[in-house]
Amino acid sequence: MALYSRAETQRAVESGSISESLVAVLEPFGDVAEAYRYVRANLLYNLAEASSRVIVVTSPGPAEGKSNVCANLGVVLAQAGENTLVLDCNLRRPSIHKIFGLRNTHGIFDVLFAEYKLEESYQEPYPTLGLKVLTVGPLPPNPAEVLSSQRFSELLAGVREQFDYVLVDSSPTNLVSDVTAVAAQADGVLLVLDAQKTRKGDARGAVRSLTAVGANIIGTVMNNVKRRQDSYH
Repeated sequence: MALYSRAETQRAVESGSISESLVAVLEPFGDVAEAYRYVRANLLYNLAEASSRVIVVTSPGPAEGKSNVCANLGVVLAQAGENTLVLDCNLRRPSIHKIFGLRNTHGIFDVLFAEYKLEESYQEPYPTLGLKVLTVGPLPPNPAEVLSSQRFSELLAGVREQFDYVLVDSSPTNLVSDVTAVAAQADGVLLVLDAQKTRKGDARGAVRSLTAVGANIIGTVMNNVKRRQDSYH
């Protein structure tokens, strides 16, 4: 499904209303978008028995592409007819709103503390697609405590009932403890690695942290892979 014409795509990127990293929207028939559809197929297969799937997307460290993976995967799941929510739980350096070109005046923090109802806080970057996004809103002073709270557990339970897939963009695993509180309540975790940047020791540390809280690591996504010119793809 092409959401933009070529001219509209160019204008959207130039105006800054959408990040050029959202390739599932901007280049839906390209190789990278096809790679996201491959990840989608694996998710649909591995979590076929679950009535609702809450999946945390994280990485060992910063700038390894987890937010881009989360956003693009949300798009391709919605394109497949899955009722999908992208939930930004990076309460320290959120970027989901920037990728989709959305306002971030209120979001998950406001919902947790009853300033807004959940249904009032969703945004739909592409109404014809049906994908919903819940941004962070104001940053809380105590992210780890917020994500460990009963209020957050109740929020997660609420979105489970409303959506087929809930993709949670979290903080990096090895920097702060935020992600473990969310991962322990999820159905699965996707660990995003950067082929040029992530060290093996950091990847192992992330796996240890996640398994220590009983998180179900369902797979890894390798980002920034350099392909040979003569390779078949």
